[in-house]
Amino acid sequence: MEHRVRVLEPEELMAQLPRLLEETESVPLVISGNSMSPFLVHGRDTVFLSKVTQPLKRGDMILYRRTGGAYVLHRICGVRGQILRLVGDAQNMIESGIRREQVLAIVTAVRRKGKLLKKGDFCWDFFEKIWLRLIPFRPLLIRMYTVLRASPNGENEDD
Repeated sequence: MEHRVRVLEPEELMAQLPRLLEETESVPLVISGNSMSPFLVHGRDTVFLSKVTQPLKRGDMILYRRTGGAYVLHRICGVRGQILRLVGDAQNMIESGIRREQVLAIVTAVRRKGKLLKKGDFCWDFFEKIWLRLIPFRPLLIRMYTVLRASPNGENEDD
């Protein structure tokens, strides 16, 4: 089976995303930005987006469009009816008032550091369940993580 790869500019991808989600099981998207770090790293990791077929719940990672037009990938930290509360893994400020109709896709898998991860993998479950509960402590934990992952010569091991 031959796989075709086509790289799209963000605007073109977002315009075609609904069609792509109808035609395929998942659509890969390379991470741009740092709001989902330390789980996902800008330019290194890829998420696999799928059509939302189940009710959204706490811990799900979703791609949504803000009312101002920005496309954002964050994690759900609360659901009340059709209204979502979202937060990036690198953030401690919760964004409220996101409506279900703003959601474009759900993340069903990620390629992190070259390894495919899905629900049930330790790293996935840690960020979905435990990290989500640590929102007030994230600034301190991220600073500690940054110090601990630095190698003795001051270079970043993830680079």
